Amino acid sequence: MPSGKKSKQQRRAASGGRPPPPVRSKGGSSTPSGFSRRTWLIVAVVVLVAGFGIGLGVAVSGGGSSNTQTGSTNFVSPPPLGPAGPEGPPLETGPNLAPAASPAPGQTVDGIECQLNEQVAFHIHSRLTIFVNGKPEKVPYGVGIANPKLDPGSAVPFVGGGDCFSWLHTHAADGVIHIESPTQRTYTLGNFFDIWSQPLSSTQVGPAKGNVTALVDGKVWTGDPRDIPMHEHTQIQLDVGHPLVGAVNIPSSSWGQL
Repeated sequence: MPSGKKSKQQRRAASGGRPPPPVRSKGGSSTPSGFSRRTWLIVAVVVLVAGFGIGLGVAVSGGGSSNTQTGSTNFVSPPPLGPAGPEGPPLETGPNLAPAASPAPGQTVDGIECQLNEQVAFHIHSRLTIFVNGKPEKVPYGVGIANPKLDPGSAVPFVGGGDCFSWLHTHAADGVIHIESPTQRTYTLGNFFDIWSQPLSSTQVGPAKGNVTALVDGKVWTGDPRDIPMHEHTQIQLDVGHPLVGAVNIPSSSWGQL
């Protein structure tokens, strides 16, 4: 061996026994751990897709935001309840959705009569809450009571009399619908709006127009809002337009003697 030329073992010993450099692919990039460049590309795509799926799941679930959810639709938090009304449930806020209206004495709407006296053979109560573009609007007192007369002894407006009482009517601006019928049957929200002489559909509530989202006892009602049944202490909410407002819940203790 020529004296000026070292063997491969001698050169490796002189360099401190360092291992040989990693093998490079044809493209010039190193492939640690023995994986090919194609394998690492596949791994990167899988990680990217998995991360996107997790992010999408967080977005759909609300991502921990202050919005409440019903199903897959986001709802903003409802406003705080108002002060207690004369019947127990809290008074509603905002302007009246529409003026109060009633059939005349002896007149019948949807088979529901407006009679001189209240009928108490079947006597239950439901509550209606309305939001238009996220703003509350009231169900007025005196719906279903012809020529309503306010009780002078009440601190807040309360209808104590009138020329006739439909079997569905309101005494105060607290959203409470009195169902007082001579016979037991299931009345619907559409019956109440007919007595009120206001339209109700999936695109309109009274004079307010827009997509209507109905909630019944906190759950989205997917059918025609006119068909919503009114049972004892049923809590009905109609959201017209956006934003959608989460369900207003009246605790059982707030119903008082109703």
